[in-house]
Amino acid sequence: MMIGAKSFLGLPIASPKGIISDSNSLSTNSRSVGVLRACVSMEGSQTMSHSKNGSLPELKSVNGHTGQKQGPLSTVGNSTNIKWHECPVEKVDRQRLLDQKGCVIWVTGLSGSGKSTLACALNQKLYQKGKLCYILDGDNVRHGLNRDLSFKAEDRAENIRRVGEVAKLFADAGIICIASLISPYRRDRDACRTLLPEGDFVEVFMNVPLEVCEARDPKGLYKLARAGKIKGFTGIDDPYEPPLNCEISLGEEGTGTSPIEMAETVVAYLEHKGYLKA
Repeated sequence: MMIGAKSFLGLPIASPKGIISDSNSLSTNSRSVGVLRACVSMEGSQTMSHSKNGSLPELKSVNGHTGQKQGPLSTVGNSTNIKWHECPVEKVDRQRLLDQKGCVIWVTGLSGSGKSTLACALNQKLYQKGKLCYILDGDNVRHGLNRDLSFKAEDRAENIRRVGEVAKLFADAGIICIASLISPYRRDRDACRTLLPEGDFVEVFMNVPLEVCEARDPKGLYKLARAGKIKGFTGIDDPYEPPLNCEISLGEEGTGTSPIEMAETVVAYLEHKGYLKA
């Protein structure tokens, strides 16, 4: 028997570490897919057993989403009669393959604070270390995934929710996902944090004063907002709520001023927390 392989429905499955030929491994491997389990514990999810009187439905968390259990099916939000499907290749296997741990680096701050610049510098530093990353940039996702959303309050909330869900998928794939968005409201950022296991959401605050961001004005948006041509612009006529307990704060004296220096600060944090190895 070689290490690292699993059996699914009695069939041998190859892994990067070899193939197992023992078809009985399904019953002996505690991490095998739960096709024979009475209750499946989803990766990154919490399950609840039946109540004492066996009544259904029950509230449960399915891969980070709270819904109602209805026998083998669930209701999550407006989606009914759905079921979470397990796979024998799990997050830990993908992380071992990539030799890193999946997580979300959430970069927040005012327009012009340097979020996208930091994201690219961080991506470059991690790439040089042989680590797989992907950037979800606030403007970029509005070219496709979120092209149907405006900048009204309810649409901004939905914009962040969608990005949070996609970022969670990247992290589950074992990838280091860098989400770079203004994301002005704490409640929306906190909601994204709750989607991930504890520690896997790293909030990075670009703590750059409004006057500095407005002086930079790389896209000319502050000028348009001051002229009244853009309504609800963060920092001008719409609030920005800075993080209260972020993991990393950048921009202040002593944290480095260049994008590379700030990226190195984030890399050092990831190394310290063990995210750059499986």
